[in-house]
Amino acid sequence: MTDAVIVDAVRTPIGRRNGALAGIHPADLSAHVLEALVERTGIDPAIIDDVMWGCVSQHSEQAGNIARTAVLAAGWPTTVPGTTVTRACGSSQQALAMAAAAVISGQLDVVVAGGVESMSRVPMGTAAPNGESQPATVLDRFGVDRFSQGIGAEEVARRWGLSRTQLDEYALRSHELAAAATDSGAFDAQLATLPGVLEGDEGIRRGGSLESLGALRTVFDENGVIHAGNASQISDGAGALLVMSSETAAAHGLVPLVRIHTTVVAADDPVIMLTGPIPATAKALERSGLSIDEIGAFEVNEAFAPVPLAWQIDTGAAEKALNPLGGAIAVGHPLGGSGAILATRLAHHMRDNGIRYGLQTMCEAGGMANATIYELISPELISSGR
Repeated sequence: MTDAVIVDAVRTPIGRRNGALAGIHPADLSAHVLEALVERTGIDPAIIDDVMWGCVSQHSEQAGNIARTAVLAAGWPTTVPGTTVTRACGSSQQALAMAAAAVISGQLDVVVAGGVESMSRVPMGTAAPNGESQPATVLDRFGVDRFSQGIGAEEVARRWGLSRTQLDEYALRSHELAAAATDSGAFDAQLATLPGVLEGDEGIRRGGSLESLGALRTVFDENGVIHAGNASQISDGAGALLVMSSETAAAHGLVPLVRIHTTVVAADDPVIMLTGPIPATAKALERSGLSIDEIGAFEVNEAFAPVPLAWQIDTGAAEKALNPLGGAIAVGHPLGGSGAILATRLAHHMRDNGIRYGLQTMCEAGGMANATIYELISPELISSGR
């Protein structure tokens, strides 16, 4: 049976809102990682069957099928098509799942999956500035006047009994791990830097404390626990992954990083919204035949601190395996690009540390979540301790 492998994975450093990447058009930001894939692998872009590109705010500069615009901006042949995918924050993870399915089914041979979001240039909510995307039929069904991820995060914290101190401690952990990964060079092989513009993730803060986080005002509930310091940062960034079968990779002299072992999507309560990674993880494990203890590393998107913490409580995953390089609280969450960026981080981390299986999942608007399990390709790289 044909498989689907990731031959290479690359991402930009993640820029802060109105920071170093704010002056770059999102199509050009996308083109930067597309060009990097070609440079790193030596593949002829003319053989790429499709570019599947995640983007959430498909408006203004990100409108008009930014996947195709990115291909043209990269200078690739006009024969290379592109399609833009949205599944809210999981858009580029969904693009990767679609790429894998197309390769495994034999419909396509070589696909680039990835995504972008320039939240500085196309602010979140631009397409529906007052959150007016839901009809009365949906709002009335659930007895709400709007859906809010922030209120959902407050509810997750309440249901799972997570205090502000626990959330803030987790936020500090995210920054500390991201800083340590940066300092150790753990990100070097995956970054397509922009020399003179941005060469490392811009949002990492060093030397934080519970006292400094405690001074921040809560955003969604004055008596709540969610504030800017324990939520993901608004950011700019892009990531790209080259997907093909093992057979095609061998024919081109390319050595894959990981195999795309299992992909699933799940949905949960759209009001609390952020709990989808829990059933998505259960579904992925059941479909794969693996147990939670067989997974050596997890990337659970840190949209808000309660999300990975509630996920960990329910799944029983080992703390040390959860977001070992920090997460979106520290480096940022460029919506449509985050799925590809997390996949890139995880694939390289697995390769660098001989981890056989890794799992990625992220909450998405509407109560959905993707989950993807990756398997390290080279058995000789797999450590004895997973």
